[in-house]
Parts: sequence; C-alpha cells; structure tokens
Amino acid sequence: MDGRNRIARPGPGCKRVLRQLARGGRRRGRGRRRGIDERAGGVVIAERSGGSQWSGGELVIGEHRGLPAITGLDEEIPCVESDAAGYECDNVNIISFLPIKDLAGGRGARVNDLWGWTDPETGREIAIVGRSDGTAFVDLTDPHNPILLGNLPKTPGSRSAIWRDMKVFADHAYIVADGAGEHGVQVFDLRRLRDVSGEPVTFEPDFHYDGIASAHNIVINPETPFAYVVGASGGGETCGGGLHMLDLSEPASPVFAGCFADTNTGRRGTGYSHDAQCVVYHGPDEEYRGREICLGSNENTLSIADVTDKDNPVAISFETYPDAVYAHQGWLTDDHRFFYMNDEGDEPQGRVEGTRTLIWDLEDLDEPILAAQYIAETPDTDHNLYILGNLMYQSNYGAGLRILDITEPTNPVEIAFFDNSPYGGASWSNYPYFKSGVVVMTSTGDGLFIVRNTGRRALIP
Repeated sequence: MDGRNRIARPGPGCKRVLRQLARGGRRRGRGRRRGIDERAGGVVIAERSGGSQWSGGELVIGEHRGLPAITGLDEEIPCVESDAAGYECDNVNIISFLPIKDLAGGRGARVNDLWGWTDPETGREIAIVGRSDGTAFVDLTDPHNPILLGNLPKTPGSRSAIWRDMKVFADHAYIVADGAGEHGVQVFDLRRLRDVSGEPVTFEPDFHYDGIASAHNIVINPETPFAYVVGASGGGETCGGGLHMLDLSEPASPVFAGCFADTNTGRRGTGYSHDAQCVVYHGPDEEYRGREICLGSNENTLSIADVTDKDNPVAISFETYPDAVYAHQGWLTDDHRFFYMNDEGDEPQGRVEGTRTLIWDLEDLDEPILAAQYIAETPDTDHNLYILGNLMYQSNYGAGLRILDITEPTNPVEIAFFDNSPYGGASWSNYPYFKSGVVVMTSTGDGLFIVRNTGRRALIP
C-alpha cells in the first residue's frame, strides 16, 4: 500500500492506562508508549502516593535486539538439504548479512527498498539501502565483508516512513519517501563515496527538490535524462499521483518537466500510479519503437503511456484483470514483449490460492493481453520483482526471495529461493544487477542479506 492508504492505530496512551490503574486502586503502574523510536516503544513507570495523583513517569527503554551480523567468512554458507544457517533455501547461498543497527538505523528502524550503483571508475559495487529513518550506502566490493560507508538521514522536518525509494542516474541517487510529510526528493552525488575512509560518514544531500512533499516511488529511465515521481501526496504538484516528470539534464538539480495521469485508472480516477517502469521501447509493436513508454501499476489497472513529448504525454491504453485488488509493481522482459506485474492485495484478501504474478503480452501496446497468471505454491503477498535475462527475482514478503526461470515466458518455473522470514523479517525488495552476481535483499525487520543464486545462470541477450 502507500502513504494515503496507511492504516495505523496507536496503542493506549500512558495517561489512559494510568487512569485505568487508578480506578483499580493500584499505587504503581506502567503505561506503554509505542510512538517513540520508530514505534519500538518504551514503558513509563509512575507511582501514586495517595488519592488519584500520579508522579514520576520515568521512561524506560530496553535494548532493541536484532540478529547478529554474518561477515568475515572465507566461504559462502551453502544451502545444504534446504538449509543455510537456519534459513530455508534452495540453490541460494548466504554470503553475508548486516543487521539494521549496522546500517546506521536508529532504535526501531526498519529497512525497505534498495537499489544499486557500480562506480564507473573503480568498479566498486554499492548497495543503496532505504530505512524508515534514512538511507545507508554499503560497499559490496568484498561481499564477505560489506562496509557501511555512510548514512543520509531523512529530510529534516519530515517524518520517518515505512516507504522509502531510490533510483540512480548519472552517478546520482534520487530518494523519496511516502507518508513522510515535507520530504521532497533528496539528490546525492554517489561519487562522494570514493572519499570515505575509516568510520562511516553522515552525509547531507547535494540538492533538495521541494516540488513535491511525499511520494511512494521514483522511476528513472537510464536511457533518457528523466525521472518520474509517482504516488505523490501531501503537498506540491502531485499530478494526481501519476507521473511527476523531472528533467535530469543537470543531474544535481532536477527541474519539473510536466505531469501525466490517465484518469481512467486508479481507485479515485486520478491516474494514481503506485509504481512504474519507463523505457525507450524496442519491442514487437513497430508503431512505438524508439518512443519513451511508461508502464504503470495503477492500483486497479495496467496503464501504458507515451511520454516522449513531455509537453504532450499521451495515454496509449489501460487494462484491468480478474480479482484485481491493488496493482503494485512490475517489470519488462529484456525484449519488451512481456510485462510481469504483481498485485499486493489479492493474496491477503483470499482472491487467489497462492502468490500470483500477472503476465501481460505487449505485442500490441494499444491492446495489452493478460496472457497467463503464475500461481506459486506459497500463499504470501508479492511485493517487488525484477528481471535479469531469463530469470525473475521476486521479493514476496513472508516467502522471501524467489527466483523463477521465464525462458518460457507464460510458464515460469521456480528454480531457487531464500526464505528470510523465520525470524520476523519479510523480503521487501531485491537488486540482482551487479556484475559480480551477488544479489542483495532487504528483510524489513532484520537488515540486508547478500546472497548468491547457485542455480541456473541468467541468459542475457
């Protein structure tokens, strides 16, 4: 879901708890405070000397424990008989793991989205890891010994956010947060990481774009100097929650380039897009080859638009599908023929029997066809998926990382998995594009896993 649809009910406040204790004649009591430290909470101890008057109110905060780090190993932890260090698996080895506290996360912080950057000069591979309270930069050049290079805190005055997203263009990271108030877009020059030695550095952004407040996601087409903020809310030009287009010709100072929203889509008919992928199209539909095309997961529909002309973006088509609840995210095959999309709501609402992936045939962009639906044996909610050659890497919350062979596009076959969920984590996202072959995955309540697919290698055209 997103910042507009967030459901949060605070626990009983301390005063209410203490009133209840007073009615019961208690002289000592404790009340919970859940809202502090990223909702990790604490306990207030108070004492009543007589009557109904309470005194004290000392806040007691315990240590927030997490899983221990896995680093410094000479070899990978292999998946043997479906087990790697206590995690259920198949054809996936553990290389290392960093808990949230080692990612500069404050007490109670959680991790969410992530992306990657390879330094074009040094070849160093860097994971950009979102947290509820900021962003961490982790050097994976030696994946057995990942190094935290630094931390970019959330925008001052903004709220901590379950949702933080980032993408990269021209050696710059662009970071948004949803349900965060006046966060805007943080712009960070990743080349600054070359200068880090010794202790991790706390950074400030190189630029803050304030044309939006909160946003669910940011989309970047690496072939053109444009970014697309989606799911904007809370202030600024929201573009109905559709595409808020940014010109990145000067990467360090993005400029507003226009809006696009297909009002035939979205729950409220505003064209709200939860996530999208924008590409210079080279698929089978000759009419649109060479055009910049965006495919949006728009809550209840797939939306396809031509955004080549930023002054006049055009809706090409939209299509819904059976048992739609909340179209969440998707990714194109390398040949742009198929688009794999997930729905975040169909599993928890019991609309499908297992984790469902929608497979769209885009031979004709004017008339996308739902060619097939892949139903996994697991019942868990799917969240983010990415495609590398003939392999699809899915982060499916409680089912962990799932790797599917899509050589036959309408008949995916699971070939590997790593289930990070036994200790309370859920796979939020993954990044499979490092040349070294390592895959990074965020586990929401745990931290960052660095793993390797030991099954079939991706066949990349």
